[in-house]
Amino acid sequence: MTSDSSTHSAADAEASSDAAAVSNVVLVTVDSLRADAVSPYDPERRSPVIDGLAHGGTVFDRAFATGNWTPFSFPSILASEPVFARTGDIGVDESETLAEVLSDAGISTGGFNAANGFLTNHWGYPDGFDEFEPFVTSVGSSRYSRYLAAHPTVEAWIQLASSPLRRLGSKLTGESDDRPFLDASRMFDVEDAATDFVGDTDEPFFLWVHYMDTHTPYVPAPRYIREVSDGIVGTHQMLHAHARTSLGLEVGERTLRELRTLYQATVRQVDASIGRLLDSLDAAGVADDTAVLVAGDHGEEFQEHGHLAHYPKLYDELIHVPLVADVPGLDGGRVDGHVGLDAIPPTVADLLGVDPSPEWHGESLVPALRGEETGSGDDDDGGDGEGAEADGEESETDPVVSVTVRGEDVTQQPIPRSLSDGDLFISARDDDWTYIENVDAGDRELYHRPSDLTQQENLAVDPDDEARAVIDRFAPVVDAHAELLRERGAAAEPAAAERGEDGDDEVNEDLEARLEALGYK
Repeated sequence: MTSDSSTHSAADAEASSDAAAVSNVVLVTVDSLRADAVSPYDPERRSPVIDGLAHGGTVFDRAFATGNWTPFSFPSILASEPVFARTGDIGVDESETLAEVLSDAGISTGGFNAANGFLTNHWGYPDGFDEFEPFVTSVGSSRYSRYLAAHPTVEAWIQLASSPLRRLGSKLTGESDDRPFLDASRMFDVEDAATDFVGDTDEPFFLWVHYMDTHTPYVPAPRYIREVSDGIVGTHQMLHAHARTSLGLEVGERTLRELRTLYQATVRQVDASIGRLLDSLDAAGVADDTAVLVAGDHGEEFQEHGHLAHYPKLYDELIHVPLVADVPGLDGGRVDGHVGLDAIPPTVADLLGVDPSPEWHGESLVPALRGEETGSGDDDDGGDGEGAEADGEESETDPVVSVTVRGEDVTQQPIPRSLSDGDLFISARDDDWTYIENVDAGDRELYHRPSDLTQQENLAVDPDDEARAVIDRFAPVVDAHAELLRERGAAAEPAAAERGEDGDDEVNEDLEARLEALGYK
C-alpha cells in the first residue's frame, strides 16, 4: 500500500504525527455503500460532506470489504477477523471486539445501529459498548411501521400525497424539508442518539454509527431526489421503480436508471446526516480532537452481473467500498494500495493510543494517514493474507480476502449463517487483480481490473503466463483461508448444536420482522 501524496517528507510525517491530538474517534459505516457512489471516488456524484472529510484527510482508493453482506463484513469492521473464524457463526459473540478493547482501556463507547437486524445482541454486537441501541424494536413495534418498511411503494405514495402540505408547512415555519416524511430507515433515531452521546459523554470516546438509508428499499426524501437528478423528476420515480420491482416486472433501462437515482439520493441523504453529526461535534467543542472515519460495509449491484441489491457474489460492485479518514493534524492524501476493512479496529485503537488485540488480523493504517508508505496485512496468524507467494514471485503486500456462501440459487434466502448453507466462495484482491474461487466446486475466475472495470472477462478460462502466475500466487491464499474457516467451523459445531437444542439460537419476533423488512425472509 502506497500513498501518492507528494507533499509528505519523513520530517513532515513526524511533524504531522506530533500535531495530531486525537482524543475521540467517530466511525460511520453506511450499509450497501459502493465506492463510486460518493464524490471522492466519482466526481460526478454529490456527497459534499464526505468530500469535505476527504479534502483534508485520507482517501483509500482500493478499500475492500471482506464480504458481500453485512453479517459477512462486520466481523472484520468491529472485530478485525474473518466471518466464521471464531464460532462458525456470522456474529462476533466470542470475538474480542474493538468496543471491548477500548472499553477495557477506559474509553467511553457508544454504538447506534439503524435497525440492521444482523448487528444486534443476537450476534454479540453490543459487547463492549457502554451505550448501544439497534432500534430494531422501533420497526417491529407496530403492524403499520412493519408494513411500511416492507412495502416501499406504499411509503412512496404517502410521501407523494404529503409533499404539497409538507412544502407549504416548511415555507410557513421557515424550516427546511431535508427530513424524509417517514423515517423507516431510523436515520434520525440514530442521529439523535449519537448527538446525545457526544453531548453527554466526557472525552475520550469512541462512537460508532451505522446508516441503512442506502440499503434496499431506497426511499429518500424527495428533495434529495431532485438534488441528484435534473430537478424535474421526483417522488414519482420511487412509485414507478418500486412498483415494477415489487411486482417482479422486468427491470429495463428506465427502471434501472430510476433505481440508481433513488440510490444516489439516499447517499446524499446520509451525507447530510453525517454533516449534522459533525455539527454536533462542533457544538460539543470536540471537533478539533476527534477523528472521523467513513466506510461502506459492502457495495450494491445494479445488474452488472445480472441482479440488483447484494446477492452472494464477490465482484467489485459489492466489495469495493469507500474508506475515508479525517484525522486532526494528519493528511495522507490518496492511498492507492489495497486495504481491507479489518484494518479499522487496529487503526482506531492506534489513534486512541490503545494496544490492539493480539487476536486481530488487520494492521493499523495510521502510517498511511501520516502520508508514509506502508505494507498491509503483514500478519502471520492465519489472517486474510496467509503467506501468499507465487513460484519465484512474492506479493509486495498480502491480498485482501473476501467470503460469501451461495446456495443452489443465487437469490436464495435467508442469508446463509454457516458454512453448511451452501458453497464457499473466496476472493483475493491486490491492487490490480481479482481472483474468485468456488472452493467446493473448484471453479475459478480471474479479472484484471484496470482493463476490465466491471469484471466481465474471466481470464482463468484460458490463462496466459501472466494470468497463470497470478492464479498461482492467489490460490494458496484462498486454500489457506478456506482451511482456517472449516477448521474453526468444525470446532464450533458441538456448541452450535447445543445452542440449537436449547432453543437459545432462535431469532425473536422483532428481529425477524426487521430482517424480513430488509428482504431477508
